[in-house]
Amino acid sequence: MASYIYQQRNWTTFQWDEEEVRVLLAEVHRLRGYLAGRMHAVGFATQTASQLQVLTVDIVRSSEIEGAMLDPDQVRSSIARKLGMDVEGQGRASRSVDGVVEMTLDAIRHHSDPLTHSRLFAWHGSLFPSGRSGGVRIETGCYRTQEMQIVSGSFGRERVHYTAPPPRSVKPEMTAFLTWFNGKEPIDPIIKAAIAHFRFVIIHPFDDGNGRIARALTDLLMARADDTTERYYSLSDQIMADRKKYYRILQSVQHSTGDITEWLVWFLQIVTRALQASVRSIDAVLDRSTFWIQHEDEVFNHRQRIVLNKLFDGLDGKLTTSRWARIAKCSQDSALRDIRDLVEKGILKQKPGGGRNTNYEL
Repeated sequence: MASYIYQQRNWTTFQWDEEEVRVLLAEVHRLRGYLAGRMHAVGFATQTASQLQVLTVDIVRSSEIEGAMLDPDQVRSSIARKLGMDVEGQGRASRSVDGVVEMTLDAIRHHSDPLTHSRLFAWHGSLFPSGRSGGVRIETGCYRTQEMQIVSGSFGRERVHYTAPPPRSVKPEMTAFLTWFNGKEPIDPIIKAAIAHFRFVIIHPFDDGNGRIARALTDLLMARADDTTERYYSLSDQIMADRKKYYRILQSVQHSTGDITEWLVWFLQIVTRALQASVRSIDAVLDRSTFWIQHEDEVFNHRQRIVLNKLFDGLDGKLTTSRWARIAKCSQDSALRDIRDLVEKGILKQKPGGGRNTNYEL
């Protein structure tokens, strides 16, 4: 087995293909600027709703990546309560959910504060308020004091995917990490976020929760890059969608001699997808708002309003007469009349094809 990257002298002196990374990084910065501009174009209510939705998804997905399933309603309720949002139907969240939310909000809303050992210990304690992970007692609020391996497979057929640095190395490695993390050296903030994520996972300083804390650190640095305490895109949602590749690339680069191009390329692609998803969501909100303003003098029945709003939400699949009837809970005859009325008004158009496959679009 090839040696691990941390076993090399000066292992944190990373290299990468500048040209390959530069092209991807330019697109990330373009999308960040575009999204910021679009968010300014929507009202405060939409910004608040978007932030609540993104934070909920981000926290749920970050835990799901590690196999921990959180109740989205509890997460949403906890976020709303901690941010003072007036959200209908708020319930009580469990201690573990509140802890994950506290860590994430601290990372994003206090991104300009220095990162310290004690702050990381507090995050870790928040993740495991009972001092247990899956029923197993773990060391919380401190760096691990035991050897750490990531293993899969049944007893007797275990496969070791990674062996972390020995416990004696954790404190000095983390001290060096924090000095670098809080430093002001000239490096693009998005690249710094990618490196921080990778470097923290390699050190693996805690008994459990390392992945979730690594993603919180990434969110912190992305918030610094955006210079805002608001969150309008979710990296964890995109990482979850590409989870197998996430682990595969980490495994590959952990054996590198310091070239982390593969990791940076993948990370920048994930950021790009996250930004694109948010842009699509906000564009849909603006398109919907513009549409209803432009057609404020038009007469629409209740069924038409329901289906049109579904279309602006990004309805998956084809809009056929039968599907209209299912969505609007009406007969196919009523659905066909609704559709023909909107076609005559120039709001819907029939897509190519006919017969039983006849379908429509805005």
